[in-house]
Amino acid sequence: MPSTGKLLGSGRAADVYEIDEAWVLRRDRRGWGDAVAEGVVMEHVHAHGYPVPRVLLSGSSRTELVMERLYGPTMLEAFGSGQVDAGEAGGVLARLLRHLHTLPARHSDARLLHLDLHPDNVILAADGPRVIDWSNAEEGEPGLDWGMSAMILAQVAVGAEPLADPARAMLTALLADPSCLTETGLREARRRRAANPTMSRPEVQLLGSAEKLVRSLMT
Repeated sequence: MPSTGKLLGSGRAADVYEIDEAWVLRRDRRGWGDAVAEGVVMEHVHAHGYPVPRVLLSGSSRTELVMERLYGPTMLEAFGSGQVDAGEAGGVLARLLRHLHTLPARHSDARLLHLDLHPDNVILAADGPRVIDWSNAEEGEPGLDWGMSAMILAQVAVGAEPLADPARAMLTALLADPSCLTETGLREARRRRAANPTMSRPEVQLLGSAEKLVRSLMT
């Protein structure tokens, strides 16, 4: 295991620690994922020109992933500080999804899906946005990826948090062209969100209203 320094950030299931100025270590607190498999996916998309951090598989394990240290705010942080507006953020998410779905998958004729692309998983680095947290990635139909991003934003948009209105604006920009979001993808996205063990009961209860909002933007 690499020697780590200070804690740089924490998410629902993982913590990120400093190694040095070039690298960080992300440690899974729950032991649910496979960090090496995630790193292989990141290497694959990086090799095809997609904006992700580089990874060092030699220093990684099932619960720990060594990756490039990125300097810059998350898209969510940048929105909060006024560096980007909600419409711009939604447009960037849409472009990132479209770009990802042009890449070849590793094991099938389907597309590679991120399945958790939202503003807190995009780092606005000096050379442009970079997508992090590929722990949910799999191969499948792009409509599911669009459905997951749409449902994540919609759950915030229909809630009572201060970000509700900006999330609605992001969602509207994301689905400015809704042709990639399919009925099957949306239904499966809602099912997966409901089954997500990291979500609270109040968050799950928002899914019905969130789906209705997404559907209102699909026509």
